[in-house]
Amino acid sequence: MPELSDAAPTSDPVWQRIREEVSAQANREPILASFLHAVVLNHDRLEDALSFHLATKLASQSLPDMLVRELIDAIFAGNSEIGAAVRTDVRAISERDPASHGYSPPFLYFKGFLALQSYRVAHALWQDDRRLLAVHLQNRVSEVFGIDIHPAARIGKGILLDHGTSIVIGETAVVEDNVSLLHEVTLGGTGKQTGDRHPKVRHGVLIGAGAKVLGNVEIGAGAKVAACSVVLDDVPPHTTVAGVPAQIVGRPDADEPALDMNQQFPHSSHSDGSGI
Repeated sequence: MPELSDAAPTSDPVWQRIREEVSAQANREPILASFLHAVVLNHDRLEDALSFHLATKLASQSLPDMLVRELIDAIFAGNSEIGAAVRTDVRAISERDPASHGYSPPFLYFKGFLALQSYRVAHALWQDDRRLLAVHLQNRVSEVFGIDIHPAARIGKGILLDHGTSIVIGETAVVEDNVSLLHEVTLGGTGKQTGDRHPKVRHGVLIGAGAKVLGNVEIGAGAKVAACSVVLDDVPPHTTVAGVPAQIVGRPDADEPALDMNQQFPHSSHSDGSGI
C-alpha cells in the first residue's frame, strides 16, 4: 500500500489535514484504501486530487474522464482564485455542518461541495467565452449531483450548500461570501422576464430548506430566510423573514446567520421554539 508522499506540502494546511484524515481512514477501513489512495493519497496537491475526483464523477461517454481532468487542470492552473475558494469552502463546511467531522468528508462525499467546485470550473469556461462547454458541464453536474447552478451566476467563497439536493441558482443570480443554502433552495426568476432577473444574496445570509427567492430581489447582508418561504421582495439586512409571501418576523441574533446556522426565531412571537 502506498505511503504518504514525502512531497506532500506542509504550507497548505487544508490539504495537509485532508491527507492526514484520509491516511487514518485508509488504515481503519482497508476496504476503502484503494479508493482513498486514488482520490487523495496519490496526489501532492489539493487541485490535482480535486480534478481527479471531479473528472471521475462527471465523465460520460461523450467526455471521458481523462479529457475532463485535463480541462479541469487547465482551469485550475489558470485561475488561482478557484483554489483559494475551494479551501475556504472546505473550512466553511467543517465549521458549520456538524455532519462533516473534519475536512475530508466534504471533499470526498458531500455533493453540495463537489457541485459547487464543478460550477467554479463551468463559470471559468463561461467567462472565457466557452459557453457551450460551460452549459454542457452544467447539465452534467445537474445529472450527477441533482444541483443546477447556471455557469453565469456569480458565487463567492465560504459557501455551504447543505445536503445540496435540488438547489437551483439562476443565470443572473449573485451569491456573496459566507452564505449558507439548504436543500431545495431556489434562486430563480419570476417567469419569462429577461435580463437581470435573479436574486442577489449578500454576505452572511442563511436561507432555509425549500425556500424560493424569485426575481431580481436583494437579500440584505446578514438576513435569514425561513424554510419553505417564498420571497418576492427585497429583504432588509439583518432581518428574519418567513411565510408565503415572506414577511419580516424578527432579527437574527448573529451578524452573519450563515455562520452559526441557528434556524430559530429568537425574537419572534412564536413561543413554541419552532425553527425555520
